[in-house]
Amino acid sequence: MLITANLPLNRDKFTQEDQILTITGANWLDYQKFDSQEYSCYRVSYFNGEITIVSPGRNHERISAIINRLIIAYCEKYELQDFPFGQTRLNVSGQTGREPDIAYAFSVDKDLPDLVVEVIFSSGDIEVLKSSYQQIGIPELWIWKNNNITFYYLEQNSYIIIEYSKILPNIKSDFFIEYVNRGITESPLLIKKDFLTII
Repeated sequence: MLITANLPLNRDKFTQEDQILTITGANWLDYQKFDSQEYSCYRVSYFNGEITIVSPGRNHERISAIINRLIIAYCEKYELQDFPFGQTRLNVSGQTGREPDIAYAFSVDKDLPDLVVEVIFSSGDIEVLKSSYQQIGIPELWIWKNNNITFYYLEQNSYIIIEYSKILPNIKSDFFIEYVNRGITESPLLIKKDFLTII
């Protein structure tokens, strides 16, 4: 296993911040050697010859969890069938691979999700995320960073910023973020109740 207790990582920071390890000069075969069972606590990605391993901190996981809870609440309210992917590895062989924070197909099960959500808590490159998911062919991408969320929609093989989700059309980014950011300090149960009153 690559990450061990002997590495000089600040274990206390795991509770708040993401820990990130980048391996440069890697190839696709190197990436394929990362077994999902052995690295089940990490998100492993590959893009442009770099393998990035992220151990999500507590706040990262809280933001991801509240977004996930609100997506499920939306589906329940509108009786929209959802098919979760979790952190299933998505890739274009030999080019790019990602394990998203959240991913769903809607209405019917599909080989690829309709929506991917990524949380960037400590560090991360939005352009790399967009390029990766553009290559994979994900129709809609939400990225949370610095207490803000941006919705992107794939149009003519390029992501454009949208105000309302095209996949979940009653969700608007600027009011959605108000509920998401409450997830750092409040119970998801209370946030979900409030959210359901405005969608």
